Amino acid sequence: MKVTLWAIGAAAGASIAISAGLAQSDNPVEEYRRMLADPFANPGFLWVDEGERLWNEKRGPKNASLEQCDLGLGPGVLDGAYAQLPRYFPDVDKVMDAESRIVHCMVTLQGFDEAEIRRRAFSTRDRKSELEALVAFVAEKSSGHKFSIPLTHPKEKEAYALGEAVFYRRGSFFDFSCATCHSQDGLRIRLQELGNMRKQEDAARALTSWPTYRVSHETLRTMQHRMWDCFWQMRMPDLVHGSEVSIALITWLTKNAEGGELEVPSIKR
Repeated sequence: MKVTLWAIGAAAGASIAISAGLAQSDNPVEEYRRMLADPFANPGFLWVDEGERLWNEKRGPKNASLEQCDLGLGPGVLDGAYAQLPRYFPDVDKVMDAESRIVHCMVTLQGFDEAEIRRRAFSTRDRKSELEALVAFVAEKSSGHKFSIPLTHPKEKEAYALGEAVFYRRGSFFDFSCATCHSQDGLRIRLQELGNMRKQEDAARALTSWPTYRVSHETLRTMQHRMWDCFWQMRMPDLVHGSEVSIALITWLTKNAEGGELEVPSIKR
């Protein structure tokens, strides 16, 4: 386990430190962002540690660990695997992102029920998600690696094309699409800058920082949650966790972010 005293202290005292820092700053917003960027104040690493414990522990009806889970680079190979996902997996004949592949391993290796895993995929105020912790652990193993996902198999190309179509598709009450907020330069909502996901530098800046600890949520969040939350904000129907649409959109965004270097878990508002 990697849990250290500074990480535990950060989880307990980050809000106090931020409040004190803001009170002394001439530019509270920039000071807030600077303090959020401090890795020693990031409780997200507690999720990484919990994910490592869950990964190596024998659990489930089959009393097995996830140590033989194949994330695309071979059974048990984690270093750099997250940076090469989503990708096509021959054993299931479809494209999977990191979260869906981890769910697959929990089902096939450990015997857990897939519907129950997905039902509890996102943390709530009173319950932490095991899946989010596992994703944090796997993703952290790719910190320092650059996104480079394959786009050679026909189903990978199909996923990319579908993701692009979903990005521009308008609908629901507001007649919004992802492109409404993320296809122009210089847009923002309140203090939140909205990246242009059609540009590599903006896509890389966004994608390389997930999973992230959300201070306002008091928990770690993954890219699947980011997609779900965006659909919710557009008042679209709920995006099903691990659905073909969610994976396709993540495929398109990740390919646009290719070359960006992962630094996770990050910490955000």
